[in-house]
Amino acid sequence: MSLLELNDELSLQAEMALKAAHLALAEAGLKGEEIDCVIVACSNLQRAYPAVAIEVQQALGAGGFAFDMNVACSSATFALQIADNTLQAGSASRVLVVNPEICSAHLNYRDRDSHFIFGDACTAMVVEKAEVAKSDKQFRILGTRLQTSFSNNIRNNFGFITKCEDRAFDAPDTYFVQQGRKVFKDVVPMVAELIISHLQDLQLPASDLKRLWLHQANINMNSLIARKVLGRDPSETEAPTILHEFGNTSSAASIIAFQRFREGLQSDDLCLLCSFGAGYSAGSIVLRKV
Repeated sequence: MSLLELNDELSLQAEMALKAAHLALAEAGLKGEEIDCVIVACSNLQRAYPAVAIEVQQALGAGGFAFDMNVACSSATFALQIADNTLQAGSASRVLVVNPEICSAHLNYRDRDSHFIFGDACTAMVVEKAEVAKSDKQFRILGTRLQTSFSNNIRNNFGFITKCEDRAFDAPDTYFVQQGRKVFKDVVPMVAELIISHLQDLQLPASDLKRLWLHQANINMNSLIARKVLGRDPSETEAPTILHEFGNTSSAASIIAFQRFREGLQSDDLCLLCSFGAGYSAGSIVLRKV
């Protein structure tokens, strides 16, 4: 098969994205052509250009515009804020956010401390205005808040310049590397303070939270963040974990937790979707069950 023929085949990330997108569209009662903005947001993009999102847009028959973005493990929540802003600005009527995470490709299987951490997965969400939404599994976005603080404690130095550098092509730092203890010490208070201040500014008491879908990187981090936010130990139902089944799936992780553990909520229940990861980057999305 020639290079041109290969390029005409769906890329791996687009293939993953389409499967998740069709599930999200079916739940929303929509067809691909009703989407007018596609955001592919993930930690590792398969190529620099053309954007994977535009490939997904074409395959879905969607209109409008599409683009890729990367904010590591916070890519999904950052994309949700952009989707919400896009709707409020009137730039689109329905936004599809897709998170095709292929984390295994940046793992160093010679590193005993990190090679087992990650898993591959893809999630998708439809964000649309309340007056046109028709799904029976809706959540209203009450507010979004993002925060970044530069740190080298989680890093991957692989990129399109790597082959031009005077270095080994597969040097250890071209894979996922982190200083785990430092990350724990820095990120837990950062995320807890972000959530608490966000809720306070929205004049919503943390005690009203019925579900916290936190990023699935470390169960101890999640437990401590939830404890700081709630002022007590969370139950397994309040702050569910999926690490034992999926591992850390980067930005898809909190969305998988959301999808798996959203049943049983009542109308008007207050919930939180939260991410945190390399950057450092953190996102807080406050939701209410419709």
